[in-house]
Amino acid sequence: MPETLSSTASRVVAVRSVGERGVLAELSAPEDVLALTEMLKRNPFPGQREVVPAAETVLITAESPTAMLRIKAEVEKLAIPPYHQSGQKLVDIDTVYDGQDLRDVADLAGISVEAVVAAHTGQLWTVAFTGFVPGFGYMRGENDSLTVPRRPSPRTSVDAGSVALGGSYTGVYPRQSPGGWQIIGHTGCAMWDSDRTEPALVSPGTSVRYRAVRDKVVVNEPTARADDNRAGAGLRVLRSLPLTLVQDLGRPGHAAIGVSRSGALDQGSLRRANRLVGNAEGAAALEIVDGGLTVQAVGDQLLAIAGAPAGNRITSESGSRSAKVATPFALMDGEVLTLSAPSVGVRSYLAVRGAIDAEGVLGSCSADTLAGLGSKPLAAGDFLVVGPPPAQAVGLPETQPVFPEDETVELELGPGPRMDWFSPGALESLVTQEWTVTNDSNRIGMRLSGVPLERIRHDELPSEGTICGVIQVPPTGEPVVFLSDHPVTGGYPVIAVVAPKDLDKAAQIPAGGRVRFKYAPPTTESSYQCARS
Repeated sequence: MPETLSSTASRVVAVRSVGERGVLAELSAPEDVLALTEMLKRNPFPGQREVVPAAETVLITAESPTAMLRIKAEVEKLAIPPYHQSGQKLVDIDTVYDGQDLRDVADLAGISVEAVVAAHTGQLWTVAFTGFVPGFGYMRGENDSLTVPRRPSPRTSVDAGSVALGGSYTGVYPRQSPGGWQIIGHTGCAMWDSDRTEPALVSPGTSVRYRAVRDKVVVNEPTARADDNRAGAGLRVLRSLPLTLVQDLGRPGHAAIGVSRSGALDQGSLRRANRLVGNAEGAAALEIVDGGLTVQAVGDQLLAIAGAPAGNRITSESGSRSAKVATPFALMDGEVLTLSAPSVGVRSYLAVRGAIDAEGVLGSCSADTLAGLGSKPLAAGDFLVVGPPPAQAVGLPETQPVFPEDETVELELGPGPRMDWFSPGALESLVTQEWTVTNDSNRIGMRLSGVPLERIRHDELPSEGTICGVIQVPPTGEPVVFLSDHPVTGGYPVIAVVAPKDLDKAAQIPAGGRVRFKYAPPTTESSYQCARS
């Protein structure tokens, strides 16, 4: 790789940097997107991590800044052979055409309702890319007869199994979620099932044929199975706020089927807590927002707290005591640990020796709040099973990072792929003003309030792949920093990307906190050598 350019091969139209770990390749045709995706699956670049196809682009992520620069140089001269659809999976989707927008679609297309059904069932659709939620495939047809605009105002809730049209695409909502597409029917096909060998029914390149049926079909959304095994040692939850979640280091490698990495927002603190109790660094632990957790030991346990320094109290029949943060401590059988809100920071991490034994999805038990994967938030009455103790020894106390109190947090930025969508002064405005974190922030994204950034392009950007740390700017002009549970594709332009080394800092900024950005794009491969991998 790269391949020799032939008379029938295509070239990449443009190549753009996405921070220090991503390369966005622009293609001239949807078939080239699929061809490049297949090409990189068969013959990956050294250091390549993920390949995320989208409407007109392919995002390639790299394991290091140096690998990113090398991949970018190779992509710029890459020859893309023609896409051949033969051999791809064919999926039939039985559909009842009774959607509430069916008549509107007919009017928009200038045809009858019967003609809409005939056009939808009479052509083969191909999944161009995935995103939005796991299992949602953006499918292109063989013609443009059913190209219709999205709804002027998205619905707050669309039923699982809804078959819909949006722009030149069709798709099926895998789970109940908000949505702005025109609903023309519904199906009982499970587009996502974590219990299947391949959880996603469709993936980029899959061929889909819709078949009209008269019988009503009911879709049963897969739900996470509760763990009723209360035998053995563990932690009994006596009290919990809604944002206490089981987290590990996430599920990388599945962006092509619409699944982001997810995992702990402050990965350094999760690793630290696990090291302290002798677990593998990526073992499952608890991510706790603003304290509010009370657990009781069933059997003698060894625990550690890292991240935001939550206040704590251990109570037993003999009295009470407190534990030091970033230091292993014992919680004996029957003793109760209560965590209160930290004085600084937002997210605390509680690890227990042996790790929390939770059911995994795609190799991870992390709770993905956007995708609905992994364990549900903790609630009173839950029982957390703890696995057997590891062979590794308990760690020594560690030094915690400094969590600034009432100070502006500085985050370093790298280049975004769509800086040309903004006015010349937009980047300067981004880095010279202080931004305030709003109450709408969550694990999906950190929303910022300030003087809006000015865009010079106001047309709709076709969906593109995203990574953790990208700063998308919606029409309001107020930035959103994508965090661990972000969608794998997005439709707003990205002006810049937070450096990976500063993502842990971003995870600890509370609502009302202040942020200042520093733009420091490396210009050569040598300037990347000292960057944290």
